[in-house]
Amino acid sequence: MKRKILITTVLLCCFTAAFAYFADINGKWSAMLKGPDGNEFPITYTFKSDGATLTGTVTSEIGTFDISDGMVKGDSLWFTANINTMKIKNKGKYYADGDSISLHVGARSTHTTLKRVIEK
Repeated sequence: MKRKILITTVLLCCFTAAFAYFADINGKWSAMLKGPDGNEFPITYTFKSDGATLTGTVTSEIGTFDISDGMVKGDSLWFTANINTMKIKNKGKYYADGDSISLHVGARSTHTTLKRVIEK
């Protein structure tokens, strides 16, 4: 019985360490975001996580804006994009493959998939 508990604990620790290694949300992510009028425009997010806290910026054709109230918990994330006088709430799911985030933007719940930007 002790052996089973030990093996289970070791496997759980290995899984957690592997997820933490691969689930690094830090860096640049880009997408094409569809506006309410149906037009698409490029948008880039730069995320920085420190434990459960998520900060960073959002960059679009109209400028670069701060992210506030950001949190990461497991594979879920939440943050507010402060665009001029608007505060746009975002929520999403980070995928363990490390190269995509499914994001719902604003009250209309516009959906987009972010892809990791690989810097060369």
